[in-house]
Amino acid sequence: MRIAIDGPEPLRMHTDTIIPEAACTSVQFHLQVSPDEFGAYWNAAQAIAGAQVAMGANSPFLFGHRLWHETRITLFEQATDTRPDELKTQGVRPRVWFGERWITSVFDLFEENARYFPALLPLCDDEDPREVLDQGGIPELGELSLHNGTIYRWNRPIYAVVKGRPHLRVENRVLPAGPSVADVVANGAFYYGVVRMLAEEDRPVWSRMSFATAEENLHRAARDGLESTLYWPGMGEVPAAELILRKLLPLAHEGLDRWGVDPARRDRLLGIIERRCVTGQTGAAWQIDTVRALEEEHGVGRHDALRMMTRAYVEHMRDNEPVHTW
Repeated sequence: MRIAIDGPEPLRMHTDTIIPEAACTSVQFHLQVSPDEFGAYWNAAQAIAGAQVAMGANSPFLFGHRLWHETRITLFEQATDTRPDELKTQGVRPRVWFGERWITSVFDLFEENARYFPALLPLCDDEDPREVLDQGGIPELGELSLHNGTIYRWNRPIYAVVKGRPHLRVENRVLPAGPSVADVVANGAFYYGVVRMLAEEDRPVWSRMSFATAEENLHRAARDGLESTLYWPGMGEVPAAELILRKLLPLAHEGLDRWGVDPARRDRLLGIIERRCVTGQTGAAWQIDTVRALEEEHGVGRHDALRMMTRAYVEHMRDNEPVHTW
């Protein structure tokens, strides 16, 4: 597989293993929703993916190269892409996938899974789902779940049965881990608040923005973090930090109120997002600035600068202070 990532210090390499994908450590937020609401919540999660990545970017270096603010996005898309060029030109979909359209039902996604992606693990389940249903039971749908687990959507549908009760979840997969636990929880508060408000709007954002634009927002944000420009209906092209501060943070506050989150906790967590946007200091920005200072002000080489930066990162992480205070 060829990995080609642009940036201030472009990276070009080939690999015969998927091991580079191990650099893509992420945090997944799960949200259980009713079948009737699934389409709205999945669409809402897709719509804010760019804003999430912009304010959560945390992986600017790979193999010693300074690349995207959230290099993990493009690395994950490339490090598992086994399609030869002829299949790419024929339109065969990649298994790490944003998708290609807004949906009305979770069935849209499961139908795409069956239509576009061959089974990587053709393991057969002894369960006959129709027979289980006819007997009044709840099918586990093991084959569907296994196949779904080999298709890496940035927002993935999840079907599961827990204690005899079936349910659906949206699995939000766009965010990196870190920099601190406080930052991770703040990112979650932002996501859960905003996604609820957008899913319950009378005039949904996805009726006013093309799907291709939502995908472009994700990649712009991954390249440039809070320095990126994103599109939002009614605002046009706008700096990511401005979009979050002016539009999305107020929605997050109201959304967390609807979830019944304690106001003091709401304000503390969303205050972390606000200060991150005001200061412009994401995990990626801190890493870039720290390495630059070590190289330019102290004459340290790249390898040692990355090592020293990482050790400082670990100490800050253990203190559990949000990254905008580092």
